[in-house]
Amino acid sequence: MARIEPFEKYSEKYEDWFEKNKFVYGSEIQAIKELFPKVKKSIEIGVGSGKFAVPLGIKIGIDPSPRMRNIAQQRGIEVIDATAEELPFKNSQFELALMVTTICFVDNLNLAFREAYRILKPGGYLIIGFVDKDSSLGKLYQQHKEKSLFYKIAIFYSTKEVVYNLSKVGFKEFDFRQTIFHGLNEIKNVELVKEGYGEGSFVVIRARK
Repeated sequence: MARIEPFEKYSEKYEDWFEKNKFVYGSEIQAIKELFPKVKKSIEIGVGSGKFAVPLGIKIGIDPSPRMRNIAQQRGIEVIDATAEELPFKNSQFELALMVTTICFVDNLNLAFREAYRILKPGGYLIIGFVDKDSSLGKLYQQHKEKSLFYKIAIFYSTKEVVYNLSKVGFKEFDFRQTIFHGLNEIKNVELVKEGYGEGSFVVIRARK
């Protein structure tokens, strides 16, 4: 069962977050861009309202939330009703798949990664952006989970757990970027992007099929 309830109920609050935290959002985009290769055919799995797909030039996405799909479509993205665990595409269709803050909302991480692997061409990339559960922000989100509209239903992962699950499916050649080194309220500019992980709360992993 797709975890769409908060996105259906609070789509305006979701959009507002990006306005209120524009430098956090800008930092996350920058970190993803550092690992984003030039490709012709890409997809975002869990495209949401298109806040990442649009600046990254991704034209197609899947999402199980009708409200989110509607907003993304208004932003010019072709969005299909589907979940990460059951992608409606043939094998080896895409050169790149993106998942940003999606893994904490999937029901079956292993199956979601298997599906991403399946739809990628040989040598294709999977890029994942997420809040590391071992980071300061990850710990804060977990402590206040019950009060959060969105993260109440989330499952958080550490970078090592994500890499382990990606490796199990067959992904290799891991590359890492990290950003968000301060509390969200302290961020008044786009943050630095560093290689590796372990310091920044937002981690980007690029893996290859």
